[in-house]
Amino acid sequence: MKNSKILKKAGEINYWNLISIESLFQAWSEFKVGKRYRKDVQIFEKNLEDNLFNLFEELKAKIYNHASYAAFNIYDPKFRHIHKATVRDRIVHHAIVSVIEPLFDKGFIYDSYSCRVNKGTHRAVKRLAVFIRKVSNNYSGECFCLKLDIKKFFASVDHDILLNLIKRKIYDKDLIWLLENILKSFSEEKGIPIGNLTSQIFANIYLNELDQFIKHELKVKYYVRYADDFAILSEDKRYLEKIIPKIEKFLKNQLELSLHPNKIKIRKYIRGIDFLGYIVLPHYILPRTKTKKRVFKKLKEKISEPNFNQSLQSYLGYLRHSNSYKLTQQLKNQVWLWRSELVEK
Repeated sequence: MKNSKILKKAGEINYWNLISIESLFQAWSEFKVGKRYRKDVQIFEKNLEDNLFNLFEELKAKIYNHASYAAFNIYDPKFRHIHKATVRDRIVHHAIVSVIEPLFDKGFIYDSYSCRVNKGTHRAVKRLAVFIRKVSNNYSGECFCLKLDIKKFFASVDHDILLNLIKRKIYDKDLIWLLENILKSFSEEKGIPIGNLTSQIFANIYLNELDQFIKHELKVKYYVRYADDFAILSEDKRYLEKIIPKIEKFLKNQLELSLHPNKIKIRKYIRGIDFLGYIVLPHYILPRTKTKKRVFKKLKEKISEPNFNQSLQSYLGYLRHSNSYKLTQQLKNQVWLWRSELVEK
């Protein structure tokens, strides 16, 4: 992102550069990608210059207030309560993230994969597969995987803890004011909205404390995290059992978080490791059975919709990252049959 060129050293990020007209226009350009045909975006674009200059004046005078959110639920694959900010506010989110993300990202561990450049779920799953092969000595020895999940993570993020972590690298009081404005727009003390671009970097800043503890205090070598899901590998099952209470204690004392009690699992690699929508097996990465069924169900429901091809390509992309040649051909054949049935009708 071009804004990332603006003052990236600790303490040097400047609020006035971040809110400049140049910065806001760049943030708009980044925000609108893939959204040009959405009604709220089109309405904002009709008076683009006036809207951006008004936003600039509010930020300049420090009278900007984040608007309320539109809330809705999604169920793909699990229930999530999403909060959508206005176009105006999302432009501010983009301006902020493009400037502060490079500052914090360079301090994150390599094996943190959520919402980072050249990372993502597919790379996290492949990294886990590499770790399994190393720990098991090319599948000739033991390897156990401890899978953990943080309970209601986004709803539990403590604002004071988060702001103190941010202040370690950002000293500009005006920028801290803006970040606090965004945090308080959702809730006064705890919680960040699933849906905000800022929530992604806030989550990584917050959970980087966990990453550093696991890597440098517990000295764990084989660790992968994506958002609030993480996995630790070892040839010693008892070692994994012993570190669970240490992780629980750290989360509670330092971050006011807790592990999901029903999602603490230790599993032998030979039985397959269920991680981020895939099953990692020796020599193979396969899609989850539930996910396969959902792909067919969702596509059948969308067959007559204008965005069907976009959905199809998304699911084919998901399958490309696993050993799923036969399933991919089966899906393509099924789509051809559904389309034939539509033509006959």
